[in-house]
Amino acid sequence: MEIRYHGHSCFELSEADVNLIVDPFLAPNNPLADATADDVKATHLALTHGHADHVADAVAVANANNAQCVAMVEVANWLEMQGVENVSDPNLGGTVRFDGLSIKLVQAWHTNTLPGSDERPFSAELGTPIGMPAGLIIEMGGLTVYDAGDTCLFGDMELIGKRHGVDVALLPIGGHYTMDREDAVYAAELIGAKRVIPIHYDTFPPIKTDAAAFAADCAAKGIEAIVLAPGETATI
Repeated sequence: MEIRYHGHSCFELSEADVNLIVDPFLAPNNPLADATADDVKATHLALTHGHADHVADAVAVANANNAQCVAMVEVANWLEMQGVENVSDPNLGGTVRFDGLSIKLVQAWHTNTLPGSDERPFSAELGTPIGMPAGLIIEMGGLTVYDAGDTCLFGDMELIGKRHGVDVALLPIGGHYTMDREDAVYAAELIGAKRVIPIHYDTFPPIKTDAAAFAADCAAKGIEAIVLAPGETATI
């Protein structure tokens, strides 16, 4: 599997004929992204929640590629209202399966708001709170990837790890809106993943952090941390 980081929480996971985009937040919406919505190709698209820094380019990517989309039921319904076809709408605990790919929604502790008005489409103030966000358990090419989404640290990460045998965990480290890098090290221990990749950091001033220090702290616990700059790819 190849994992390409597009910045913030946006990843592209590729294996054989499957190309999955997670939480598309691309240029120019994301100031650090390496690509625009026109640059990426996707057979599938998955969203953890409805905040603008996770869905800003979802409709554009989905429609340009006729991608199969997966999102929490309320977010999935919003996608359909934007004209997106091929939408699957599980809730927490639900799994959807396709050829070469499965995606399961698990809990995350955060907030969840859909975009606002046509004049300010990504305004949280004008948006609609819609309940729980999600993490994603992604199975591709014989590997299991756990995208924790936007979340604080919580004890049931250990249960998620035990239940699914995580090969790679994508963990937010920026703090302020999610857990910080110290909590993310503890989360990595709970999950028991073979590798971790930090996400949701450095995009904006409140979430600036030291990814190298996170990697060093993980190494001290015997955990491999892979720090990717936007545009870089890891082969797992």
